[in-house]
Amino acid sequence: MSQEPHLSLIEEKSLTSKGTRVEPEAVEPSRWQWQLQNSIKTADGLRSALNLSAGEYAAAKRAEEAGFPLSVTPHYLSLMDKEDVNCPLRRQLVPGVDEGKSSRGDMRDPLGEENHEVAPDLVQRYPDRALLLVSDRCAIYCRFCTRSRMVGAGGGPRSLSRLTPAFDYLREHPEIRDVIVSGGDPLAMKTSRLLGIIERLREIETVETIRLATRVPVAMPMRINEELLLALRPHHPLWVMTHFNHPRELDKEACAALNRLADAGFPVMNQAVLLRGVNDRAEILTELFRKLVRQRVRPYYLLQMDPVRGTGHLRTTVQTGIDLMEKLQGRLSGIALPKLIMDTPGGMGKIPLGPDYVVHRAQGVTRVRTHRGVEVDYFDPEY
Repeated sequence: MSQEPHLSLIEEKSLTSKGTRVEPEAVEPSRWQWQLQNSIKTADGLRSALNLSAGEYAAAKRAEEAGFPLSVTPHYLSLMDKEDVNCPLRRQLVPGVDEGKSSRGDMRDPLGEENHEVAPDLVQRYPDRALLLVSDRCAIYCRFCTRSRMVGAGGGPRSLSRLTPAFDYLREHPEIRDVIVSGGDPLAMKTSRLLGIIERLREIETVETIRLATRVPVAMPMRINEELLLALRPHHPLWVMTHFNHPRELDKEACAALNRLADAGFPVMNQAVLLRGVNDRAEILTELFRKLVRQRVRPYYLLQMDPVRGTGHLRTTVQTGIDLMEKLQGRLSGIALPKLIMDTPGGMGKIPLGPDYVVHRAQGVTRVRTHRGVEVDYFDPEY
């Protein structure tokens, strides 16, 4: 008697409870590889999926031909408003009419990473931590990307042999305790390739903490699957640094992915970028931060956008961020309130920004203003 051929996992999922086969398209979008393979990467692809304005289409054409590349996963596309050119999600991924225009202070490498590269693909700007760039590929390409100079350039994931000098440097500098794995997006790589990098880092005894910087929970949350979590869990402490910028990005699938991370023991922190026309209103940030906390994600930073060349139309003023933080202070729980941070141009490091609550200082007494507008004196001890 002949035996039934072995069915792959995908083939098994394509059978209904009655054994009737359904078309593969019914299950393929739930695979992260399918999401990458079917991402929109051309202006014409965007126009077929969205009602693009003439300006958006022209800008997308320019980006496709000579600029920072395009990529929108089907999942992220499903969250966009197909008609509204001011959709906050569209503004993040669809080139705007002003993309590429120069603004005062624009920089090709605003964080000075090239000047602080201590080994190929390894950047050290602080004494105790380093940034390891493991790929130039992302699932989606944000128009405000700090590394638009190199992301999507075509090199792809870095091989272990290419990263060997970086591993050697980390081994020779035990003062580096914390390594941020970024790129590109490390979670857009094959699990086996990512695991090889994590294992090499874990061989360095002085590296205590590894952080994975990723927008995958936003762009294709189905990537946060059992295979990935089982592969990475033995290498804790691993922290996940996400990048949710708007509450609409926290759909049902993204929330499920964040909960899978938390259930598997991954502390998850969010770094939102303050963006003009996206999240530069107190009510939007309030909703975003509260939704993140409900998914066990700590709002970590609200970042003043880096002055990346050609992105001035997406940046806010510094005062905008300070004013927003003043509106949120005292109205949001402390666990839902991130730090407002500027990563200073030229790679000089991060500094906190915020309202000045000190009204007056005198000998032994400081007068402060509370979020209620009340002024209060605080007296130093007399010892």
